[in-house]
Amino acid sequence: MEQKGVQLDRETFSCSICLDLLKDPVTLPCGHNYCMECIKVHWDGQDRTGVYSCPLCMKRFIPRPVLVKNTMLAALVEELKKTGLQAAPADHCYAGPEDVACDFCTGRKLKAVKSCLFCLASYCEKHLQPHYDAATFKKHKLVNPSKKLQENICSLHDKVMKMFCRTDRQIICYLCSLDEHKDHDTVSAAAERTERQRELEGSRGNVQQKIQDRQKDVKLLQQEVEDINQSAEKTLEGNEKLFTQLMRHLQERSRDVKQEVRSQQETQVSRVKELQEKLEQEIAELKRKDAELEQLSHTEDHNEFLHNYPSVSALSEPTDSSSIHIRPLTYFQDVTAAVSEVRDKLQQVLDEEWKKISVSVNEVDVLLSQPEPKTRAGFLRYSQEITLDPNTANSYLLLSDGNRKVTVMDQNQSYSYHPDRFSRCCQVLSRESLTGRCYFEVEMRGRRVEVAVAYKNINRTGRREESGFGRNNKSWSLNCYDNSFLYNNFETPVSGPPPSRVGVYLDHSAGTLSFYRVSETMTLLHRVQTRFTQPLHVGFRLEFRFMLGLASVFDGDSAEFCKLK
Repeated sequence: MEQKGVQLDRETFSCSICLDLLKDPVTLPCGHNYCMECIKVHWDGQDRTGVYSCPLCMKRFIPRPVLVKNTMLAALVEELKKTGLQAAPADHCYAGPEDVACDFCTGRKLKAVKSCLFCLASYCEKHLQPHYDAATFKKHKLVNPSKKLQENICSLHDKVMKMFCRTDRQIICYLCSLDEHKDHDTVSAAAERTERQRELEGSRGNVQQKIQDRQKDVKLLQQEVEDINQSAEKTLEGNEKLFTQLMRHLQERSRDVKQEVRSQQETQVSRVKELQEKLEQEIAELKRKDAELEQLSHTEDHNEFLHNYPSVSALSEPTDSSSIHIRPLTYFQDVTAAVSEVRDKLQQVLDEEWKKISVSVNEVDVLLSQPEPKTRAGFLRYSQEITLDPNTANSYLLLSDGNRKVTVMDQNQSYSYHPDRFSRCCQVLSRESLTGRCYFEVEMRGRRVEVAVAYKNINRTGRREESGFGRNNKSWSLNCYDNSFLYNNFETPVSGPPPSRVGVYLDHSAGTLSFYRVSETMTLLHRVQTRFTQPLHVGFRLEFRFMLGLASVFDGDSAEFCKLK
């Protein structure tokens, strides 16, 4: 309790400018006390205006008050000094080379706790108090201490830059918008910050999604290491049993096989672990980028945010995960089969059959992509049941047969509102998303039908140039009536007559999308090799036109998912 009283004395008899005990104290007409030298220096800086104010309450005095030493207060201060209690802040309160210093402290400056974007000045706790107490400062914008306040001043007009020119991509002041930036697209810095903030959140979402994707890849690789090791150990165990049935000559071959399997096992595990470490490093880098974006999103200074946003939001090229396609092989089991065959051979032909064993070992490569099937039976191994999502269907499309068929109609179907619905294009998306390897077939009736795959975030309300399948970078479309393939509004001709039945094969991880004409044989129409960054949805687009206010002459065209055995 005694210490608290001493602290009160220190604050009472301290100058709010130098924060030390009063020296030659003077009292202003408003009642606040200062060191005579401190208030003189402060007012000397205001002398060009002819108006003098109290640094604490901001009350104005005209003319400049005559300063007279307050003898009673001076005596009290001297009495306080005799106690040996100096009112000096702790060393950690003073501004260091890396800190933002208070602009109003004289002598040794204290650390600033806030910067004012209106005053373009930084304040310690003492000098910041008027911003909290006086109504004049209530609308001032306080932010964390910043050394870059002067960067907010226009070098041409000496005004605070609170606007952003979208035409020239730079921060400007109000006078700039009336001068060299006249007729440009200009908005307030706050409005531009809001727009970029939304982009930042989108970038963070992408980064976080990539982190999740990479973590899944790492788990897959970890499991693969275990499977490789288990398969190798099982193969070696079986081979040992087979080779013990052979003569001593075959036992020498057993050692050779063991050495090759071990070598290949080490090679494959080493490759998987190398890629695993690379992905883990990328995850760490993405998390660091996410932290930078998080920190930038909380920046209160709009100008500092816009200045740093381009460099912070830039993302490095990620590792191409298309190589992470685990082959569903039997690993080293083929070696066992080869050894079993050799066991049944005579000793004199063992050297000729030895090559089969060596080839079987070296064919193990878990990171190669699975080859695309060559026959329809091969494609059917990856067939997937797909239905259409009624919430995405344009109002002139009718879904039927358990949402497996879509037909274009001449009357509005009066669907209820849904944000996922295509409002201007006669399109519909599947309910199910596609990843991994999958295959489906579509039966078409009529001429104007498109079969497509698209990301879920494709535009739903824009015109055909914005939301139409194949007219943007979020969808890939086979135009069955024009015999062409569309991506990002770039058209590639497709040879042959228009197909009535189309088979679509997707290997999402490998980035392969293939369209086939299904008949007695599978005829490739078009193949895409790319890198898919999101799950895909199947889409149908059916042409619909109005002619003199009447329904389209193409009314009745349909597309239906085929039931595959």
